[in-house]
Amino acid sequence: MRIALVLAGLLAATAASAAECRQDRAIYADRDGGYELAFEPVGSAAAATSHHFKLKVLASGVVLDGIVMPGDDPVRSNGMVMYNCPEGDVTGEEIAACTVWEGVIYALDGSDAALLPEEGAKAAENLLLAGFGPSLRYSTLWDTGKASVVPWDQFKRKGCAA
Repeated sequence: MRIALVLAGLLAATAASAAECRQDRAIYADRDGGYELAFEPVGSAAAATSHHFKLKVLASGVVLDGIVMPGDDPVRSNGMVMYNCPEGDVTGEEIAACTVWEGVIYALDGSDAALLPEEGAKAAENLLLAGFGPSLRYSTLWDTGKASVVPWDQFKRKGCAA
């Protein structure tokens, strides 16, 4: 009896912590299990970006860098996914050459689409990266064989980083 109570308490605590996952720690997967998107803290209040994330192509282990920049007219969560970008001072052409996808990231909770929650806010249950799958299919990642499965544009939360 006592063991059952302890186990029930642990399960309830796990469910509560999953429900309370912050956006900067949320981990998502596409519906076919080929891609994982994991948010991480930005690390600076002065940053021009509102969110950072890593997007892993699970079959090849390739990791892409993602950022979100808030737009203000109209208000949107503008995302970019990049692969193998040069560091330091880079030109717009260099960024364009390493950008795999650029578009709006929508938080989907229930039947409503919304802005991506702020870093410390409760994480969205689902994300929609509008046009991500087709963009990846026609990117250099596909041409070089680093990606071979076209992902669905929707990602569902599967966990939360510690």
